[in-house]
Amino acid sequence: MSEPGLIITRTNSIVTITLNQPAKKNAVNQAMWLGLLETFRGLRQDRDARVVIITGAGDGFCSGADVSAFLEEDSNESSQTNDRPHPLMAMRQTKDVALALHELPMPTIAKVNGVAAGAGCNIALGCDLIIASDRARFSEIFPRRALSLDFGGSWVLPRLIGIHRAKELAFFGDILSAQEAADLGLVNRVVAHDELDVTVDSWAKRLAAGPPLALTQTKSMLNKSMGLSMEEALDVEAAAQAINLSTNDNREAAVAFFEKREAIFEGR
Repeated sequence: MSEPGLIITRTNSIVTITLNQPAKKNAVNQAMWLGLLETFRGLRQDRDARVVIITGAGDGFCSGADVSAFLEEDSNESSQTNDRPHPLMAMRQTKDVALALHELPMPTIAKVNGVAAGAGCNIALGCDLIIASDRARFSEIFPRRALSLDFGGSWVLPRLIGIHRAKELAFFGDILSAQEAADLGLVNRVVAHDELDVTVDSWAKRLAAGPPLALTQTKSMLNKSMGLSMEEALDVEAAAQAINLSTNDNREAAVAFFEKREAIFEGR
């Protein structure tokens, strides 16, 4: 599979989406936003996909939105007649992509191999898990561009690190090393750059071998948990567990336990 500016590969049930504009540190242009939206929406209906990895080509993860086309058009006398989207329409497109990523039912892993800035930082933070190379850098660079947070940064940052730390990152736009990001709680693991591939591959294989129906429900519950009371959360847990207990995967887990072998989950 492929989309403009994207490389999409599948190894068994693991799908890898590579942002592919390395000369610009994988800044996302309009065609790439549309490609991501189509890809995420397709994966939502893909019963064979169990894990999604997002990474960047070359030595960067994603430097944010690609604004070069806008700057070029603004310097052109015919810019008034171009067909670029109005900024509000462009941001609605960004919203759609962020929601589509958030609503993917399967676990997602950000494989951060280099700079992750602006919307690129929030693409990483929008994933369920983040594994970063020790060469990675993170920045909510928006204030340096006279912009405010987007791609869900205003929602995810306070939930990850608390409101005061979130404001510090959002107000100053400082660049954090991978270890600094991990110390704040933004990143799950920091590994040597040469170990990034094998570490992500190991986590992805473990997730892909897990019970997809149970993991999907766990992800949904955790994503919604901060908007629920304890009583409401317990009701949601009970409903999810009732579904799990009716599945073939649950029966397979029990049989595998007694037979002292690894369970083979089929998602039904």
